[in-house]
Amino acid sequence: MPAHRREGAVALACMAAAAALVGCGGGGGRPGWSFPPIVGGNPPPAPQKLACDETLKTGFAPDAQTTVLLVKAFRKGDPLLLSGAATAATPTAQNDLCFVKLNVGPGHPGPADAPSTSPGIGIEVWLPAPANWNRRIHVKGGGGWAGGTQGTLGGILPNSGSAGSASDTAGIEGAVSATTDTGHAVSNGSFAMNPDGTVNTTLWKDFSERGIHEMAIKTKALAKAYYGEEAKYAYWNGFSTGGRQGLKEAQANPADFDGILAGAPANNWSKFITTELYPQIVVQRDLGGVALTAAQHTTVSKAAINACDLVGGVHLGYVPDPASCRYDPAADAAVICTADGGTNATAGCVTPAQATAFNKFWYGQTADGSVPDPALDNGFAATTAAGQKWFGLARGASLTGLAGAAPFPISTDQVALELQDPRLATPTFRNATGDGADGWKSLGYAQLANAWDRGVALQAAFANINTDNPDLSAFRDRKGKLLSYHGLADTLIPPQGTLHYYGRVAAQMGGIAATQDFYRLYLVPGMGHGFNNGTANPDANPPLPTNAQLYALLTDWVEKGIAPPARLEVATTASAAFPVVKTRPLCLYPLKAVYNAGDPNTAASYSCA
Repeated sequence: MPAHRREGAVALACMAAAAALVGCGGGGGRPGWSFPPIVGGNPPPAPQKLACDETLKTGFAPDAQTTVLLVKAFRKGDPLLLSGAATAATPTAQNDLCFVKLNVGPGHPGPADAPSTSPGIGIEVWLPAPANWNRRIHVKGGGGWAGGTQGTLGGILPNSGSAGSASDTAGIEGAVSATTDTGHAVSNGSFAMNPDGTVNTTLWKDFSERGIHEMAIKTKALAKAYYGEEAKYAYWNGFSTGGRQGLKEAQANPADFDGILAGAPANNWSKFITTELYPQIVVQRDLGGVALTAAQHTTVSKAAINACDLVGGVHLGYVPDPASCRYDPAADAAVICTADGGTNATAGCVTPAQATAFNKFWYGQTADGSVPDPALDNGFAATTAAGQKWFGLARGASLTGLAGAAPFPISTDQVALELQDPRLATPTFRNATGDGADGWKSLGYAQLANAWDRGVALQAAFANINTDNPDLSAFRDRKGKLLSYHGLADTLIPPQGTLHYYGRVAAQMGGIAATQDFYRLYLVPGMGHGFNNGTANPDANPPLPTNAQLYALLTDWVEKGIAPPARLEVATTASAAFPVVKTRPLCLYPLKAVYNAGDPNTAASYSCA
């Protein structure tokens, strides 16, 4: 029996026995009986548990800025919606759940119809039934600008893309899960500009850092209020913007999570996103504004794969090591049109200028639009070269998302915010000083380089959105664990940016070995921006990990002290289109998979060195 309960029981026994003259304490009575004085009186009562009803709505008040907007109980099998009729596409509750919507102020005042006006940070929390809770919190990161309807009564956002569904995490895993709109409902960058065209520093702060921190602390508080006890472990799971958010938590709020899973992190935000517009500027300035066709993209990117995917005499269909791929379409007659001296007579042939444009896409942004000979510098490295502003996508990755018929809209939003001119964005960008008008088309190389520089200079106003602080000592010292991964055929975020950051952390934290004690990284050949084939070859079918597999590695690291292995085997999933299962090892960075002998599509044929 705990000491305080024993003392209380003895005191009651003494009172009851007084009439019978049974001695208690240090006075007369049985020899040798002596009890310590009661300290603090009776034990405190157990915390009052809030039910999944209106009592939670009125009873959960962790601070003056937090308002409970909605509490709703879902039974297993219920459609996850707040109103209207369910369809075949409506997700259902995988178990009994309590769903809570929160708003955390103060938000940002302004005209009612302005995208920059916000009531606060919206958060959706999913709580398993008490009997099903595994004592974990497992929240999910956002994507893109991370806006959503979490802070409104207009809907539910149960899915979090590559990080998985928050509702399913609660219903299947049994962990409390949550998502946040990071302080805004709009889906583009309009929220980050005030009506007068200036930087909205309040909502940049909510987007960059405060929204995810508030989600962490409010989810913990709500779990304690609902279950009557604190969570034992807290995990972050995010991809892209969610990966950046995970790194921000490790950097700025190291006590929020015990383990962080950060996929394809969108840190170096202003640098890589400004560079995402570079392929479109190449098309405008070098190709007269005439976009490359899908056939041309396929011809050149598949030629790059074919030149760099041969292992053990077998073409893998994807590039296993982009750092060693120096394919140059400008020197490949097989892709150059016959009219320009090449041998390609198909509709997918390219001119010499178009072939050079591909080299520029792969190399990344330069201040003047120049590009070196790929034989000397292919652009795939952990550090930028002289004159290189940032990295491009790897050879073999699909380029149509950045160099297709239209720009990636986040890139035009970002440039408009850096130069504080909304007209540079696409027409979906709204502001009182003028809506987006595709003004990006008029930018030259020097002007885009200026926008890149402005993005760096504005980091204080942008709430340090680049999320590139290499000092993770506070996270390390409290025994936090960070597991990251990035596809080598990512179609939006160059994986070199992750290598760049990891190298800076290692330099700050005592070297690779010391860094791997708490922060480990896997690079995944052929993987795109998600758990999918990111290459220009639809038949590639590269072996990939799953989010569940990586999350299991993280929880084992945190809870059992089993670090993610130097060699992790991954496999394809058998299907009608791809019935033969392929496997390969993912090697803990900076190790690489080295082919020894045997079937190149079997993991046993490789070692990590």
